[in-house]
Amino acid sequence: MPRIACIVFALCLLPLSAWAQEGPVPGKAGAASFSLGQLKLTALRDGGYVTPAASGAFGAEAGAAAVTKVLTDAHLPTDKISLDVDALLVRMPGHVVLLDTGLGPQLPGAALVQSLKLAGVQPAAVTDVLITHGHSDHTGGLATTDHKPAFPNATIRMSSREWTNLQKQDPALSKVIAAKVAPFEPGSEILPGITPIALYGHTPGHVGYEIVSGNARIEDIGDAAHSSVISLEKPQWLGEWDGDQKMGAAARTKELARLAKAHTLVFAPHFPFPGVGWIVPKGDGYVWTPDTKAGH
Repeated sequence: MPRIACIVFALCLLPLSAWAQEGPVPGKAGAASFSLGQLKLTALRDGGYVTPAASGAFGAEAGAAAVTKVLTDAHLPTDKISLDVDALLVRMPGHVVLLDTGLGPQLPGAALVQSLKLAGVQPAAVTDVLITHGHSDHTGGLATTDHKPAFPNATIRMSSREWTNLQKQDPALSKVIAAKVAPFEPGSEILPGITPIALYGHTPGHVGYEIVSGNARIEDIGDAAHSSVISLEKPQWLGEWDGDQKMGAAARTKELARLAKAHTLVFAPHFPFPGVGWIVPKGDGYVWTPDTKAGH
């Protein structure tokens, strides 16, 4: 969840104290398209999320002073951490694939549906929805305000572990989408060129998605990393948003090392929009290098 590139004007007038409160914030619609081999991909804006820097979301065990230093060194505000909530669209022969669905009706003004329209896609045209995990900023857009599937013609795909967990955590949503859910086991292709990768820890069945076209590849890392600064500089720090904090930190540390070594292009739904770029080693951690061509 990186800094929000665009927030509605009214929110920009809020006092600083209001920004320091934790919670989702509306975003402005946006669609940034780019090519991956023979595929067309589009990063889609939805909304954002703000948490106080001292909330414990990052590095509670390291202490507030350590978190403040990381933010100060990056020339970021030290009272709050602002993150994006975005999604990824993949168009391929026979499939229009949406990876995660944003905040949905819980946030009036969430922009995903409008961002899809900017990309030339209506909800009914989506054939497959791939869920990284069941937190509401990724599944909130699965249902409409009148409790119907928001993507009526789509198969909803998530790991078997995550589907089991979602039914316990959100039975109301699970009931709406149950007939459309197709659970899978990570590690094998579920659509042409798309393979889920187990990144357990943030939630019991959290996955990323590797997308390949020819020699080109990108990985949607879901919530393996939230902040484009703190999560990369201090991947070993525990995060309160991880259901299993030690497992989440271990998965993050291993995954960032793998992506950096392979110089794999990354989509990170909580990094600054469009959230496309590379994980680059620096010292004992990493830095984020955005792909400046995405959307241009």
